[in-house]
Amino acid sequence: MMASTPREQGFRFPAEWYPHRATWLSWPHNENSWPGKIKTIYQPYCEFIKAVATGEQVCINVANDKMEKQARTYLTEVGADLSNIAFYHHPTNDAWCRDHGPAFVIKEGEKAVINWGYNAWGEKYPPYDLDNQIPGLVAGKLGLETFNPGIVMEGGSVDFNNQGIILTTTACLLNKNRNPHLNQGQIETYLKDYYGAHEIWWIGDGIVGDDTDGHVDDITRFVNDNTVVTVVEPNTADENHAPLQENLELLKTFKMPDGSPLNVVELPMPKPVVYEDQRLPASYANFYIANSCVVVPTYRDQKNDPLALEILKTVFTDREVIGIDSTDIVWGLGSFHCLSQQEPLV
Repeated sequence: MMASTPREQGFRFPAEWYPHRATWLSWPHNENSWPGKIKTIYQPYCEFIKAVATGEQVCINVANDKMEKQARTYLTEVGADLSNIAFYHHPTNDAWCRDHGPAFVIKEGEKAVINWGYNAWGEKYPPYDLDNQIPGLVAGKLGLETFNPGIVMEGGSVDFNNQGIILTTTACLLNKNRNPHLNQGQIETYLKDYYGAHEIWWIGDGIVGDDTDGHVDDITRFVNDNTVVTVVEPNTADENHAPLQENLELLKTFKMPDGSPLNVVELPMPKPVVYEDQRLPASYANFYIANSCVVVPTYRDQKNDPLALEILKTVFTDREVIGIDSTDIVWGLGSFHCLSQQEPLV
């Protein structure tokens, strides 16, 4: 009998620094995600695409010819290499490709897509029917096998190294607005079976303003197989201080498969970013690791922006670390990592 899960077939989800064939994006167009501000995001968004396209193809989901033409105009204005950018007429509800896009798994010479269910972070922002179709459309376009777990899972809720370890949060994955019929053990089984993992590390709560119920890509990220960066807030009066401190203490207890401790590098939080009386989930942890660079969101914070970039340069010595102003983008409650999904090379 044919093996039924990706793990049984030898597939795995590689770490983000594993070589990419491409990066997938969904062109931003939903004004409800950036009320009154959507036009201001295109320049930094296209600067992001320009940086990524220096080292790999960028594949962009657009609704139609009109949206593709708009995208080409904005990309031309920032000097992006259009020869390394491909457009796919796959309509979407929104731009958050990390969560609605395809999850690519690989084994020797083969690639497949995990088509997780997507419900807009617990039914918060309907409709999401178009977004939920993206993994299947991309798999069909690329001629790849598709696995359908039948549960909700978002790419921003999990982070990976290349040793079969997944980092996630109880705040998001155990939230009853995702998979209320599953307990923690059952969710771990799905993660292991479909991502090809061996071990799940759970940390606690996310940052203030995060409407995803605590995605890990805003707080703690693997930067190599035995090292994470994690954001901390030294101001004890700040709402983020206590939960981030708890996560830091938990991370210090984790052990690698060989028994050695996990290396934990602390990353500052930016000063609070507030727009229309709403605190936004601004975090330097929402960086994206591309083939040629690491793109880091910055927030017009003269003290912490350069400090965060310097820390990330010490852990990413093989790639250029590029800061791009994400102050307007984060009004949509996410940044560069939330907007992108890597396709590994095989």
